[in-house]
Amino acid sequence: MKDLPPGFRFHPTEEEHVSFYLHNKIIPVLDIYEFNPWQLSQYAGDLSGRDPEQWFFFIPRQESEARGGRPNRLTAAGYWKATGSPGHVYSNNRSIGVKRTMVFYKGRAPNGRKTDWKMNEYKAIQGESSSSSSTVASLTV
Repeated sequence: MKDLPPGFRFHPTEEEHVSFYLHNKIIPVLDIYEFNPWQLSQYAGDLSGRDPEQWFFFIPRQESEARGGRPNRLTAAGYWKATGSPGHVYSNNRSIGVKRTMVFYKGRAPNGRKTDWKMNEYKAIQGESSSSSSTVASLTV
C-alpha cells in the first residue's frame, strides 16, 4: 500500500467489507475494546493509516458473543453504544451481512457524555465468510 499514488483513499463499499475484507482478513486484527478510540491511530496499519479520519480493524469475536451473548463494548474511559436498528448488507439481492452503527460515550452508562467518535461494525451472516469469528469495524472521528 505504500506505493500508491498521492490522494489514494481506501474506501470500500459495505458489500466489499463483508464479502472481501472480512473473508480475507487483509485489515489489521485488534480488540479495539481494550483501547479508547483516540488511542487506536497507532494500530491503524497501512490500509487505514493514509486517512487520519477513518480507520479499519478486525475485531476478534469475544467468547461470550460466540456463545450467543452480547459483546462487551466497554473501554477504560467509556463505552460504545449502538444507535438505531442494525441494517443488512446486500450482494446480488441477498443479505450477506449486518451493519451496526455505534457512538462512543465517555463515562459509564447511563450518565456517559456522547462524543464525536463513530463506528460502523460489519458482521458476515453465518456461512457467508470463513472468518465468522471476527468483525470489521470502521472508525471515524
